[in-house]
Amino acid sequence: MKIAIGTKNQAKNKAVQSICLQMMNDPVFISLDVRSNVSEQPFGDEETLQGAKNRAKQACKEAQVHMAFGLEGGVKELNGQLFICNWGVLQTAEGEQYLAGGAQLPLPKEVANAVLNGEELGPVMERYTNQTGIRHNEGAVGVFTSNIVKRADMFEHIVKLLLGQYLKDHPSHKMT
Repeated sequence: MKIAIGTKNQAKNKAVQSICLQMMNDPVFISLDVRSNVSEQPFGDEETLQGAKNRAKQACKEAQVHMAFGLEGGVKELNGQLFICNWGVLQTAEGEQYLAGGAQLPLPKEVANAVLNGEELGPVMERYTNQTGIRHNEGAVGVFTSNIVKRADMFEHIVKLLLGQYLKDHPSHKMT
């Protein structure tokens, strides 16, 4: 089965591939760099989920595959505190959409303030950690959990939720 991934982000690709290889027979992956058509820094669950929907739908259409995954990370405010949030969508060629959200974690004040002032979380995290490529590796969640949970782990959980819903509805696609 051909599966599209609506991003070239290493952590997100790793998450999709790892889980699909465990749960499906002979998946073939196509990674596409499709736009989320939301803000560079999605704010709130609604915008972050919309970005994931847009990526999944566009990847499914462009790659002409049976299914596509769209994964999106963002931030949201809750009770005056800024949290990371993340959403995923599995889109099928038949028009089915499966949705799932993942871990949420509060950001330290100095990181939150920079994001609230209009900066994107990725560059803020690079400055905060004095490292490059944070979003492609451990992500903010890795930095703030002492790498106990990395960005790929966080998205693997979402992919499990998405694929689990899909396989419930399509049991013939499960591994034998």
